[in-house]
Amino acid sequence: MPIIALTSGIYSNAGSIANKLSTHIGFQLLTDNDIFQETDRVYGIKPSVLKKVIDNKPLVFNDLTHTREKCIASLKKIISTYVSQGSWIFHGLLFHLIPSETTHVIKVLIITDKDSRKQIGIKEHGLAEKDVLKNISNSDKSVFLWTNSLFGKKAWDKSLYDIVVPTDKLSIDNAFDLIIEHFNQLADISEEAIEKEKYDFSLAADVDLVLSKIGQGLTTSVEDGNVVVTINKRVLMLTKLQHKISSLVQAIDGVKSIKTKIGQNYHTANIIHNMEFETPTRILLVDDEKDFVQTLSERLTMRQVQNSVVYSGEDALGFADRKETDVMVLDLKMPGIDGYEVLKQIKKSSPEIEVIILTGHGSEEDRKTCLELGAFAYLQKPADIDILTATMQEAYEKIRADKAALTE
Repeated sequence: MPIIALTSGIYSNAGSIANKLSTHIGFQLLTDNDIFQETDRVYGIKPSVLKKVIDNKPLVFNDLTHTREKCIASLKKIISTYVSQGSWIFHGLLFHLIPSETTHVIKVLIITDKDSRKQIGIKEHGLAEKDVLKNISNSDKSVFLWTNSLFGKKAWDKSLYDIVVPTDKLSIDNAFDLIIEHFNQLADISEEAIEKEKYDFSLAADVDLVLSKIGQGLTTSVEDGNVVVTINKRVLMLTKLQHKISSLVQAIDGVKSIKTKIGQNYHTANIIHNMEFETPTRILLVDDEKDFVQTLSERLTMRQVQNSVVYSGEDALGFADRKETDVMVLDLKMPGIDGYEVLKQIKKSSPEIEVIILTGHGSEEDRKTCLELGAFAYLQKPADIDILTATMQEAYEKIRADKAALTE
């Protein structure tokens, strides 16, 4: 039986559409919270931990415990069980764990423009405008971090969905009709094909559960019981890892063959914290815009760039005084001690710290001033994350070169 999977921006009328679909076709609604509860029941993982993983919150000692990988694999297995049962309407973020090859699951994005969402939050939910905007920002950030961690794509990227339903242009009834029209087309998929997809998804989830013991950087695909594991993270002993993967996967019932291959990200040097550096880079993010800098911190952490955050110039100087900073990413416009003053004092007291200016309010004159004061680089918000991480790496390479020159 085909399945409908919905995700949405907050305040997009998705709940009303989901309820109408459930009533019409007789499928039960299944939310992320339902899946969290079932995962807790089966695997003993608390919903609070699962939610932390989905929100990409830092996990202490994850490199040793592989908690994130175990949580995602457990969630995927629970979802595969529901998919095997059929007759569900998923509503949330977790359906992104369903493989794209599972064609009998129709993936739907329900979204509208920010202003329409604001009006819905105010008029239909009775909230103050500032609360609505804060909720939209927090919700969208969670969705973005989730899709970015899984696919390296933005939350509303059309390639992630079979249908995009713009509720600022369609009424609830029209949105419902559009989804039903596409859902009915799934009736052409044969039961044999559906059973094959269910089997492959379930087996892929079993493989992920086993491989979660190894850690991150592995992705699994399955076709007719033939398993391919892609290694997306550079490792010291590749052959040993390949043998370990093959040994673990071959022991799983239903696996006909196992193949490992190197993914395109294996050779990508787009992270700072890796074995090529003599010591871990210590990044300090300084910005009084808490939502912005926290999101930036999470995105860097996802790329394995370890970082700390402070929200004022005073705290930045105190942090630097403790010799806990190699590279500082500094905003200019802050209350109290602003970025210009921080830059001046840092370059006077700790000239070895490289400072990258990241500001949304600067001018060409500001750029010249900052570079004259000793800033390593001057970037404008919103900076592309790849450009920012590459600039951080260049700054750290300069630090290493300067240290090496002193020892010659």
